[in-house]
Amino acid sequence: MEENLETKKDFNSEARDNNDKSEKKNLIDSKTESIENQKKEIFINTNSNDSKNIPVSKDEIKNDKVPLNKNITKPKKDLPIEKKPFQEFINNHLIPSLIEEINQRGLEINYINLKNAERPIAGDKCWIINCEIKDICSFWLSFEKEDISSLKSISLSKPNQKPSIIESFLIDEKRITLKLIISRVLQRLNGQKLIGVN
Repeated sequence: MEENLETKKDFNSEARDNNDKSEKKNLIDSKTESIENQKKEIFINTNSNDSKNIPVSKDEIKNDKVPLNKNITKPKKDLPIEKKPFQEFINNHLIPSLIEEINQRGLEINYINLKNAERPIAGDKCWIINCEIKDICSFWLSFEKEDISSLKSISLSKPNQKPSIIESFLIDEKRITLKLIISRVLQRLNGQKLIGVN
């Protein structure tokens, strides 16, 4: 009788072990299948602002055939300063650069400003940079429109005198840049023996 009980216990214990093993195997199989399914189909977010996902197969990933997102936004480059609004370009870039260039030559500026006023000699209304260099000269750089590419002119005069000549400025240049404007202003001043350009 005792032997039968022992055999019964062993049988029950073995059955329990088999059940545990079977459950573990089923659990492992289930997890393996889930992982395989995830590997077969991976979703790639095509746009951080867009919630659409494109299914990509495991084979495509292996063969580097994952579709590239054509809508990737590149970081925006800053606009060239010459493309900035007219007044911003003149007040924030051209005038400070002119001041720096003139000061580097040991000269002092009494005043420099941008205004919409009558052009010297011609008398028409336009945008004018008026600058007076202490004890040297005054100049008026005029823009026909609120655009650095518009027709330009320059007038020069000795201190406390009115200009007598108006000259076209940068008429043959297709691309107007900050450096070009500055170099030509200095060239005109130097051409009149008003400043020495290094």
